[in-house]
This record gives sequence, C-alpha cells and structure tokens, in this order.
Amino acid sequence: MKYRTRTSYTDQQKSEMWDRWQRGDSMGSIGRHFNRASSSIFPHLVRTGGIRPADRARSQCALSLIEREVISRGLVTKQSFRLIAQNLNRSPSTISREVRRNGGRQAYRATPSDQRAWDCAARPKLCKLSFNDPLCHLIARKLRRKWSPQQIAGWLKRRYPDEEQNRVSHETIYRSLYVQTRGVLKKELQECLRSPRAIRRSRHATQKGLELRKIKNAVSISERPAEVEDRAVPGHWEGDLIAGSNNSYIATLVERHSRFVMLAKVTNKDTQSVTTALIKQARKLPRELYKSLTWDRGSEMAGHRKFTVATNIDVYFCDPQSPWQRGSNENTNRLLRRCFPKGTDISGFSHAKLSAVARQLNERPRKTLQYHTPAEKLEACVAATH
Repeated sequence: MKYRTRTSYTDQQKSEMWDRWQRGDSMGSIGRHFNRASSSIFPHLVRTGGIRPADRARSQCALSLIEREVISRGLVTKQSFRLIAQNLNRSPSTISREVRRNGGRQAYRATPSDQRAWDCAARPKLCKLSFNDPLCHLIARKLRRKWSPQQIAGWLKRRYPDEEQNRVSHETIYRSLYVQTRGVLKKELQECLRSPRAIRRSRHATQKGLELRKIKNAVSISERPAEVEDRAVPGHWEGDLIAGSNNSYIATLVERHSRFVMLAKVTNKDTQSVTTALIKQARKLPRELYKSLTWDRGSEMAGHRKFTVATNIDVYFCDPQSPWQRGSNENTNRLLRRCFPKGTDISGFSHAKLSAVARQLNERPRKTLQYHTPAEKLEACVAATH
C-alpha cells in the first residue's frame, strides 16, 4: 500500500503563508505559490481557527542560547557554578537549576537545553472567559440572539463601565470561538455568526461584483445631495431585494442615519410588484423620515419614475459593480441571510414574521451608533420631528 508523503513547511514559509492569508489570498492561491496542494494549507490555518498565532518572544529573565553556551564551556573546564554565575552576572542558584534540569554536569548541552526551555514555555495562557462562567453564559446568550462579537463587546462596555471583570474585547470572543483548544465557548456557537465559516477569514478577501444593468432615466448616486452622504440628516434610505426559491422575494430597506430596517413582502420581481410594495411601505412613515431611496442597478426598479410620482421620494442608482455604495443595505442583507438562507421559499413567511426579524435587527446595538440600537436612534428622530 502506497502512502502519501507528508507536506511540511519551514518557519519562513509558514510566516509567508500567514501574511498571504491576512491579505485575503485563498488557500488555492497560497498553495500555488508554494507549488503545493491547497489541502496542505488548511491544517496549518485551522489549528488556530484562521487566526495568526502571536510570535513567540523570550522573557528577558530567561537564559539565552549564548548564556547556555557559556555555561556549557564552563562545565567542560570544571568551573564552579558560582564562578559561571559571576561571569554571566546571574545568581548561582539559576545556574545550578539550569544544569540540574538538563542532565547534570556530564550531560549538559547548550542547544538541547535551549530547545527544551522553548518547549516547556509553550503552555496555553488562560483567557478571561475561562474563569468567568456568568460572563461566558451571557455572551453565549447574546450570540444565540444573533449579536456579533463586536456588538456584544460594545454593549458590555456600556452596561458595565466600571466593572473590568465583566468586559471583554470582540477579539477575545472570536478567539474563544475559533480556537477550540481554549475550551470556553462551544463550537456550535460559530453558526450564530454572520459568516459561519470553519476558520476566520481576512476582511480583505475579495468579493464578486454586481452584474451591469441599464435603467432608463436613472439618476446617478453622484448626484445625491451632500446631506445624504454624511448621514447627518434622517430620511435617506438604501434598498435591495433578497431572493428565495420559487420566485419569492423580500424588499429590504435601511435608513442611513439610524440603520433602521424595514422589510416588505414582494409578490414578484417585476417592476410593477416591486414599486407597488415600496409605495405601500413608504406611506407608513412621515414625509420627514423618507426623502430619498438609493438602489442598485436591478431591473426591478425600472419603474422608479412611477414610485417617485406616487411618493415624492427621489430615487438614486449606484454605479455598476459598486455594491459598497449602499453598504448599510449590503451589510443588512448579509445579516438577513441567516434568517432567510439561499434556497429558502420566502413566500411562506408572513408579514408578522418579517416584522419580528426586522425588530430583532433594530434592537441590536451597533458600533457605528456608539452601541445604541437603530430603534432608539429612529425614535429620537421621530421625537425631533414633533
């Protein structure tokens, strides 16, 4: 029986592997760079959940390899521990313990002793969550409610401003999820994250652009007023469709100032159905809270003129292949995909269910709102209009 040879990487190659992974390269491209199979990259990355391990550093109090060489030469020339310690400006007990734990005067060697010191120092440090069960259970509950680690960390900072023991960074939560050797948060909680991947991906990983579509009399996003760009004034929305199986769709609307979310059920993707649903949704809000709508280049908004005439709301269109120009809506759609996965028949969800999903998003704290919720932010806007 023929066995495959094990693929090994040098420390320098591993460092370059992590550099490329952090830049957003795929495992396939990293493997091609080393002329290896991509399957040989995964075991090295998954060991720490896709999170680059910290570079190891020697303590200033520890003996260095050069000092161990001096000890080894001193033992060969029959020097006493006290004399060796005097030459190294160390305590005699330090030299005595070093020699005793590494074979004694006859068997002591500098290089194996130094390597043993590195191996013995590689013990995992307990993270903050490992000795705070109440905080660990609280974080698990928030994760199950679809809060992101960053939202949880920001909320904890607001909730416990003077209690350091009840606060953790979002990076600690991510590491507790992806580095399972910590044994703190269960691996199943990864499914509660926005992107339930096996390992953590770099934020620089590329995404595919949108398909180019042409719409008659489309007003470009570059013509939007300045007040829309800086998000200082409420009432400017971003919109898109989420598609399901069996020709089912939901219109998603996000207010740029407060990040408040509204969902509208759409019977079909044709422009008549979409504009009718958007007109009905627009009439639920005061005029001061619905002034403009930014959409992508989807053909479902070909009837944008009809929408504008019926609601007096201006419609602006993103540039082709530029989904980042309506980033709040794109971000929200990714969140909604956890409730409406691809391939799900969305037509089976009632208006009450859609409202419940929107409420869940609107009651989550947001970092960009200083960890206030979109519902709180919009409520303040409504109060200001009266």
